[in-house]
Amino acid sequence: MLFRFTFLIFILIFSVSEAKPPRLAPHIVKNKIEEILKAHVSYKRWTAELVDRTLKNFLDELDPTKTYFVEEAITKWLEPTPETLQRALDGFHTGDFSLFYDIHAAFAVAIDRRGEIEDKILSMELPKGVKSAEFKDLSWATNDGELLNRILRIKALQLDATQKLASEHQSRFIQRLQKGRINREQEFIGGTKEEQTRQTLSVVLKAAASALDAHTNYFTPKEANQFMIQVQQRLFGIGAQLRDDLDGLSVVRILENSPASLSNKLKINDKIIAVNQESIIGMEITEAVELIRGEQGSSVLLTILRQSGDGEERKSETLEIALVRNEVILEETRLESVIEPYGDGVIAILKLYSFYQDQNNCSASDIRKAIEEIEKEHALKGVILDLRSNAGGLLAQAVSVTGLFINKGIVVSIKDHLGKIQHLREVEGTPVWQGPLFCLVNRASASAAEIVSQTLQDYGRAIVLGDAHTFGKGSFQTFTLEPHNSPKVNSQGEYKVTRGKYYTVSGKSPQLIGVASEIVIPGILSELDIGEAFAKFPLENDSIPPNFEDDLSDLSPFHKMQLGSMYKYHQQERLTTYEPYIKKLNYNSTMRIERNKNYQGFLKELAQKNFDAESVNLFAQTDLQLIETLNVMKDLILLRELKGDL
Repeated sequence: MLFRFTFLIFILIFSVSEAKPPRLAPHIVKNKIEEILKAHVSYKRWTAELVDRTLKNFLDELDPTKTYFVEEAITKWLEPTPETLQRALDGFHTGDFSLFYDIHAAFAVAIDRRGEIEDKILSMELPKGVKSAEFKDLSWATNDGELLNRILRIKALQLDATQKLASEHQSRFIQRLQKGRINREQEFIGGTKEEQTRQTLSVVLKAAASALDAHTNYFTPKEANQFMIQVQQRLFGIGAQLRDDLDGLSVVRILENSPASLSNKLKINDKIIAVNQESIIGMEITEAVELIRGEQGSSVLLTILRQSGDGEERKSETLEIALVRNEVILEETRLESVIEPYGDGVIAILKLYSFYQDQNNCSASDIRKAIEEIEKEHALKGVILDLRSNAGGLLAQAVSVTGLFINKGIVVSIKDHLGKIQHLREVEGTPVWQGPLFCLVNRASASAAEIVSQTLQDYGRAIVLGDAHTFGKGSFQTFTLEPHNSPKVNSQGEYKVTRGKYYTVSGKSPQLIGVASEIVIPGILSELDIGEAFAKFPLENDSIPPNFEDDLSDLSPFHKMQLGSMYKYHQQERLTTYEPYIKKLNYNSTMRIERNKNYQGFLKELAQKNFDAESVNLFAQTDLQLIETLNVMKDLILLRELKGDL
């Protein structure tokens, strides 16, 4: 059975609410910025240009939806004079961030005005037919009237999304929006004067780090924890997906093999109202979730409300449930394996969501195991490595995953902030699959996913197909936490910094331009403005000489000897296996897509750019892009069998 591909349009404001701001002081912020600069690939000192970027980033961090400030109030920071830039620049050198405290004070005034606007809107009629496209690339409102109209239209768009919900759910949705807005505002104007200063300093760090390039970031402690969960695809908790219902957290899903599942005590639709006898009603969901999570082996006491019966017989009972926290592996966001029967065998579809590694598992070993298990039961005829919307992960895992399909050789080269080039190699030479291989990509395939697809394409080992090109992230970052372990997050926060660029064995870098598909099969993201080219302050694209012939010149004599003379044998050659078939495969695919009325309707919707999500979703239910990829694989298998090229 093929994956059901659900399409969603997100208007995202990523904000992790902090119970307390990071433990920052001006001298700490100054030192952290200096540390980041020292490691950065391009910038080594703070400049007026970086200060200008930081000021604009700071305003965007405070008001990402541009629904608080009016342009007149912030013009002096949007278009700073040389004197203002010099003042800020001097502040970065001395640890004086008073200019940013001034902006914070202006934001407090803007919050008061927003409250007044919200009160006015309560008695106003909402406009009809508002589309999300009008909120793309917004400029700052020029006056209070324009600001009110923007907020009114955003609210209309938000409420329009709830029209199919029951009235009680609509009401809860509105309350959640209001609660989220008020909680975020309180992060900046609530608490003590010291806490407000620390909050401002954390935004200074965010704005300064992201001024360097699109991928250098500062993380508050809570954001750092969340980032580690995304990298490792695991956490320590109970394994339940929760929804904030204002009067508690409702259980909407229980993960398999989790403490909640294995205990069989917690049920879907149970409402958690207290954790360890501390009420969580009215608490921000991220704060409540932190109370539920904890150290492996520790206990957590949940107070829940459980409904039973129907109609007049329906009643609610209060229960206390004790669960032991344990490791929860987010397997559904790691690797998904599906087989498609074809002839006397099968085609394997391996959907890899990220490049992960922890103490027990990693993406490469999970893929190897999946392929070996399929081969035990079936005649494997082809493998589709589905890297769509895979945003990357660990560089070492990109090398290891590539090594599953090639012999020995250079996989990727990295050039650091000093210009030094280091080659990362596959040295084992034990591929798990040497037959037909596709890398299916889209515009959201990035970083490690681009390394794998570009390198396999370079060696002629795989055909890359899908969207015309991938995301275009050709830089690598280091994080101040080690993902293989479970370190304690620094109370001052952590940071990720761009250290250099990477290049595949051909010397190409996907930076800005992405990996080009040899067979273009349009998908749900094909027409969207997604990619490094649309990011703030991206690095430029460049290249290095090809490295198909590995002379080990980057290694010391000791490491050359350590690698051994055996490395020279069975190095991966540049293959031409697919070249005789590419033209025919492209032609067949183009003809199928042109004759497929469903696909043509799908493409017509995509071409509108501001397409209707529901219409596109109807077409995308069966994942047309994957179905066509399977058709191309079947063509390849058949053409090779007819030629006797097996």
